[in-house]
Amino acid sequence: MLVVLVILSGIAVWINRPQEDDVTPASGRMVYAPAKVTAVLQDHAQEDFENAEGRRVGDQELEIRILSGFHKDEVMTVTNYMSALFNVDVKQGDRIIVRIMTDEDGSYYASVFNYDRGLVLGGFLLVFFLLLAALGGKKGLGALAGLLLTLGCVWFILIPCLLQGVPAIPVTIAAAAVSTVAALILLNGYSKKTFCAICGCVGGVLVSGIIAAVVGRLTPMNGFNMPEAENLILYGADRGLKVSGLLVCGVLISALGAVMDVALGIASSVWEMKEQNPGASVGSLFRSGMQIGKDAMGTMANTLILAFAGSSLNMLILVQTYEIPFLQLVNTDSIALEIIQSVSGSVGILLTVPLVAFISAKLMAHGKKQRV
Repeated sequence: MLVVLVILSGIAVWINRPQEDDVTPASGRMVYAPAKVTAVLQDHAQEDFENAEGRRVGDQELEIRILSGFHKDEVMTVTNYMSALFNVDVKQGDRIIVRIMTDEDGSYYASVFNYDRGLVLGGFLLVFFLLLAALGGKKGLGALAGLLLTLGCVWFILIPCLLQGVPAIPVTIAAAAVSTVAALILLNGYSKKTFCAICGCVGGVLVSGIIAAVVGRLTPMNGFNMPEAENLILYGADRGLKVSGLLVCGVLISALGAVMDVALGIASSVWEMKEQNPGASVGSLFRSGMQIGKDAMGTMANTLILAFAGSSLNMLILVQTYEIPFLQLVNTDSIALEIIQSVSGSVGILLTVPLVAFISAKLMAHGKKQRV
C-alpha cells in the first residue's frame, strides 16, 4: 500500500509541475486575502421585506485590515454593496474575504468577496473526523484515510489530467479504480472480502459509465449540455480540456461512493455467512447475497436519486413556479442531465448486487476459513 501511495504522489507532482508556457502576469493580478472589519464608517443598508425576505439591502463603507498575504496589516477602505443575492452584511470585528485587484500601473484596490468561513468549516470537518475515528475505531481511521486518498486522486490527479487534455473517460475510470482499491484496502485490509468488493465496485461503476455514455449518445447529451460548459470552453479549452466527455466522468465519480457501499456490504455478508456455515455451497451463498442485496437496492438507489434531486431543488422549485409543460420539461438539458446521471448511477448499483454476490459466492464457497 505504501508503494501505491508513493506512486500516486509522484504522479500528482509530475502532473502539477509548472509548464514552460505558464505565464504569471506582472499586472492585472487578482488575489484573495482574509481581512477583519475594523470599523463600519457608513451604513446605508435597510431591511427589505418585499424582495429580500428581510435581508438588509444597500451599501456599507468599511475600514478593513488585511490579515495575511503580500498586503498584510494594510488598512483599506472598501464599499460593500448588498443585494438580495449578494449579501455580505457585516459589523465591526467580523472576518471577511476580500479580492485585491492590481492594475497595470501598480495601483490596487480591494472589494468584498464573501464571509470568511474557513474557521467554521474547518471546525465542522474536524468534528466529523473525530466522530468517525471515535465511533469507527480502526475501521473509521481506515475510512477517513480512504476518503482523503480519493479526494486527493480527484483533485491532484484526475482534474489536472482532464485540464491537460488526457482522454476524459479512460482517466476517470483509472482514477475510480485506483481510489476504490486503495480505499477498500485501507478500510478492510487484504482479504477475499476486499477483493470481491473491489471487483464488484469497479464493475458497477463501469456499468454506470457505459449506460450514461449510451443514453447520452442516443439523446444526444454530453458535457457541452452541462451548466458550466460555457466557462469550461472559455477558460479550459486553451489548456487542452475536452468538454464532451465530462458528463460520463461526473456519473462515474458520483456513483463511486454508493456502489462501493453496496459492494462491500454484500461481500461482508457473504463472508459472514460462510464463516457461520463453512459447508455452504456456491448456490446458497449466491442466493443469500442476492436476498441481502435486494434490501440494499431500493435504499441505495433512492439515496443516489434523492442526492441528485436535492442538489437540483432550486431548479425543481422554478419548474413548479413557471408551470413548465411536461413535454418541455423532459426535453430541457438540465432535467435530461439529472435523469441520465441519477438513473445511470442507480442501474450501476442494481447490477453491482448480482455481480458481487456471484464473485463472493464463487471465491468463498470452497475457501479455507481465515481471519478478515
